Amino acid sequence: MLLSAQTFVGQVLMILVFLLSIGSLVIYFINSTDPVGSCSSYQDKTIPIDLTFNVFFSFYFGLRFLAADDKIKFWMEMNSIVDIFTIPPTFISYYLKSNWLGLRFLRALRLLELPKILQILRAIKTSNSVKFSKLLSIVLSTWFTAAGFIHLVENSGDPWLKGRNSQNLSYFESIYMVMATTSTVGFGDVVPKTSIGRTFIMFFTLGSLVLFANYIPEMVDLFVNKRKHTSSYEVLKGKKFIVVCGNITVDSVTAFLRNFLRHKSGEINTEIVFLGESPPSLELETIFKCYMAYTTFVSGSALKWEDLRRVAVDSAEACLIIANPLCSDSHAEDTSNIMRVLSIKNYNPNTRVIIQILQSHNKVFLPKIPSWNWATGDNIICFAELKLGFIAQGCLVPGLCTFLTSLFVEQNKKVSLKKPWQKYFLSSLKNKILTQRLSDDFAGMTFPEVSRLCFVKMHLMLIAIEHKSMFSSYRCLILNPSAEVKLRKNTLGFFIAESAKEVRRAFLYCATCHGDVYNPELIGLCSCKSKSYQHFTETTDMLRKSTIKGFHDTERQDSFAGERPSMISNLSTKTRSFLYEDAECFDSSGMFHWCKATPLDNVILKRSDKSKHEFRNHVVVCIFGDAQSTLMGLRNFVMPLRASNYTRQELKDIVFIGNLDYLRREWRFLRNFPQIYILPGSALYSGDLRAVNIEECSMCAVLSPPSKTSSSQTLVDTETIMTTLNLGSLRISCTARTPSESEGMSDYFSGYFGHSRHRRIPIITELKNPSNIHFIEQLGGMEEHLPGTRLHLSTSFCTGTVFSGSFLDSLLATAFYNYHVLEFLQMLVTGGISSQMEQNLRKDKFFGLMDSSTTIMSGRRRCKLGLLSLNRTILSDIQPKKTFGQVFCGSLDNFGILCLGLYRMIDEEEHNPEHKRGVCGFGKC
Repeated sequence: MLLSAQTFVGQVLMILVFLLSIGSLVIYFINSTDPVGSCSSYQDKTIPIDLTFNVFFSFYFGLRFLAADDKIKFWMEMNSIVDIFTIPPTFISYYLKSNWLGLRFLRALRLLELPKILQILRAIKTSNSVKFSKLLSIVLSTWFTAAGFIHLVENSGDPWLKGRNSQNLSYFESIYMVMATTSTVGFGDVVPKTSIGRTFIMFFTLGSLVLFANYIPEMVDLFVNKRKHTSSYEVLKGKKFIVVCGNITVDSVTAFLRNFLRHKSGEINTEIVFLGESPPSLELETIFKCYMAYTTFVSGSALKWEDLRRVAVDSAEACLIIANPLCSDSHAEDTSNIMRVLSIKNYNPNTRVIIQILQSHNKVFLPKIPSWNWATGDNIICFAELKLGFIAQGCLVPGLCTFLTSLFVEQNKKVSLKKPWQKYFLSSLKNKILTQRLSDDFAGMTFPEVSRLCFVKMHLMLIAIEHKSMFSSYRCLILNPSAEVKLRKNTLGFFIAESAKEVRRAFLYCATCHGDVYNPELIGLCSCKSKSYQHFTETTDMLRKSTIKGFHDTERQDSFAGERPSMISNLSTKTRSFLYEDAECFDSSGMFHWCKATPLDNVILKRSDKSKHEFRNHVVVCIFGDAQSTLMGLRNFVMPLRASNYTRQELKDIVFIGNLDYLRREWRFLRNFPQIYILPGSALYSGDLRAVNIEECSMCAVLSPPSKTSSSQTLVDTETIMTTLNLGSLRISCTARTPSESEGMSDYFSGYFGHSRHRRIPIITELKNPSNIHFIEQLGGMEEHLPGTRLHLSTSFCTGTVFSGSFLDSLLATAFYNYHVLEFLQMLVTGGISSQMEQNLRKDKFFGLMDSSTTIMSGRRRCKLGLLSLNRTILSDIQPKKTFGQVFCGSLDNFGILCLGLYRMIDEEEHNPEHKRGVCGFGKC
């Protein structure tokens, strides 16, 4: 232990031995100018010095021998061999007064310990510098040792010829010949003449091929890359740039560049500076070269202020932090990214930060950073929250998951389409969510009026607005607000459209100039610059009369109640009673149904008690995980299903099937939500599926297991694919209607009936790897599929039975260009709470009963999403309804319902035996 580098004494001994070995090697270089064997004199001061060095080597050799556990193995170690061939000849030469160089050149092998010595002295710290020093020590020790051997044999000659073929060759000439041989050039001016020397060169040439072809280029690459990527980014005045750090890999960079550049195609004036903690691979270098007009790579860490200074993060438009969704430890990934945010905010509090977070419970740490500011554009993209929220919405409204996803993916690949439904679906992929300030001519009008006008005259679908309260600066996003909400000037609208050019018409619209225009192409910038208040009022009344035909007020009240504080004092006694009696049924925000904490044992189901729990119209969730798995955050899945805008009677029972040890760890986040049950088991076992009455479920969600290390990305979805196969094999008799076929869902479930009078279990499967879609497609039962193997061109995706969170990468660019869209998406899929609303709820939680009561009432009355039949619900009264436009206007005029799209049969019955339905987006149906 004393001799190891772990102790101070051991480190001193190792450094001292290394320095003395180099000193002995230098003495060898000096003595090499003399003949190999010569008589020595007492005037030569190098001999006693070298003798002193070797006395210490002998002492250290003895210590090493005594400390060795395996005495036999000790004699075979390289350092032992060097000492054996160098120490005894030195003593013998001193005794015989004869200076023979012999094998003293072997001291050059001590150079192999150079990296270890430099690490002990803390001269090198980075992995690249350690690797460079190792390669350098190998090359130098090889050259010096080989040159010493050539010098010895060439000056001594072949033994069997008694030295007659020897030549006077200096050590420098030997080094020259060895280096020329290593480079495989071999100039021929210095060549070996002895047989031993020539034989050695033959074998050394083979070794030189490996040495020169591998080590030398790698050393040059390390040296060049170190200088190449350690320079500072030069900020140019007027040139915008962003900094991207975190998980900088080939996949993440490719996805980010594809999504970032497509947002402003042909108008990119923002440079992207990637801050990577390791040098880029050859493939990554190639990507940077392909996008060299937009990208710069700087090697460094966001955790170091010096590296943040080098990328000028204080001058950047924003700093984007990429997470690795396929990492094995998502908690460690989140904490490391949070530390990056903390480092950036400490360096410059005003830097805008957009971060990807994998687990939702880690979000709470970011707003606690003192300089974190939502108002300046700081934002969080939580993968678990959005991914599970999407799937939950797909359970509530079949096909909605696909509809929302299609608004954030772009299809550039040209494919040949045969069926009309394929063309409609592919065309709907061009739509996306866009924002635009609305024309001031809409001020004073209701949302249904403006939405209808935009649809009829501009072919735009206005779905939501940003509403500002009259008595505070708080702004909230409202989806399809009721007629009580009046638009004000400078209102921000959320549209579903194909391009920003189209939605700009909503800003350019002029009631005077465009009142009689129904061609969107004719709506542009007009000459009107000012209008009197009187004229404004008159035109507003005219717009109302011309656009509303049979519009009636609805019973649904979606206005933000916090807009009028007077409402609080005017609450009726009946309403007050309701709040006092039932407020405990909701959480503090009033946005979700709530109950007292339920013990886990009370919700665990047993197969023997099936008669006790006859589930009908419920949601079955298949979970894969164990006691050691990372938590996926099932709370994010449950919250949209427990939103308070659904009545208690509308809530569906949720049954989780999975490992009890894993679900026990998740339960502390779920115990305050009502109507949740757990069946310990596995979805791979049909008996467990039937135990939860899978035949009567409204939807079965198959969630991907938590991330784990896998040798192949194809195998990450093994459990989900096998479960989908298991569920797809179940055929349920449909001789009688199931309770799940309610009024609003009957047509949807009739899609599962065929002539066989059997139906499949409604499924939504999550895939981590989108390329695994071809496994699911084989289970679809369709005769023809969309061409190609991409997820978003698959029939399973079109019908809403498959979801993948891979598209969430695009939200990083979306959040940078337009954070309003990200906030709207979060509100839509998570049950109604946005980041700004979370902030206000925290601020308002001490305001008393009245404010909380208002919050509960407004939360319950917010808009909700649903799937309605055109034939068996209130929409059956709409006439005519042959086109999507007629359905849109009819539902909006008569019921205040905003129709976002259609979920209809994708093909004729002979080509669609199971009557599958597909999503059809706005304007293409």
